[in-house]
Amino acid sequence: MRTTSLLAPAAAVTALLTLTACGSGENQSLGGIGSGTGTSAGSGTGTGGTTDGGPDEGTLENPTKNGGVNGNAPKDGTAFQKLPKAGTIAAAARFVNGFTKCAEITTTQAGYKYWDQDVARYGENFSVVERGSCDEGDTRIFMIKDMKKFQTAYKEDITKKASENRGSSTTGVVIGQDFTVGSTRSTAMAALIEPRAGLLTLNCHPEFKPPSGFRKEPALVDGCVLTDYRKS
Repeated sequence: MRTTSLLAPAAAVTALLTLTACGSGENQSLGGIGSGTGTSAGSGTGTGGTTDGGPDEGTLENPTKNGGVNGNAPKDGTAFQKLPKAGTIAAAARFVNGFTKCAEITTTQAGYKYWDQDVARYGENFSVVERGSCDEGDTRIFMIKDMKKFQTAYKEDITKKASENRGSSTTGVVIGQDFTVGSTRSTAMAALIEPRAGLLTLNCHPEFKPPSGFRKEPALVDGCVLTDYRKS
């Protein structure tokens, strides 16, 4: 009886240590945020974040705190409500870096390859409050204050291009709840709309019809959809 009483506490400690170890792994839904490494698709290896975010970001234990990257979206929410939410451009960059290269982010004109082009295109009507360029400038992140306003402006831009027979009906900008990502590398865009990343393409082209099996969910404005299909 004495031996049995000693074994019980030992088993409990073992179980506790096992649970602690299991709970300390990286959250794959966040693209490796919180781990030392992240997997990049088609562009090398991302680094992922290793520390909690700032006062406006989530923490590793609670990704949704303070509007941080949302890895715990409601299961019964709309397609838009299930998209990742960053809160800050730093959090968005760490998220993107989990799937394609964005180890460094530049938010000033110096080192921003497409600064003039982006400032001219994404004006006040797009509700862009901050823009950043990743690494060598091929991938850019835009923080959005009002996503419905952004989608409205984006739709107007696409409608104009469609009427002029410019642009492709199968492309679009990749979005989260409060940020968008654009890249000149098709591999980067493809990596961000993979199921493990969770972002979707905003497509507002009137002729867009994805192949069967791909998603076509309502966006925030009529005439636009959220989809996991894009072809450059």
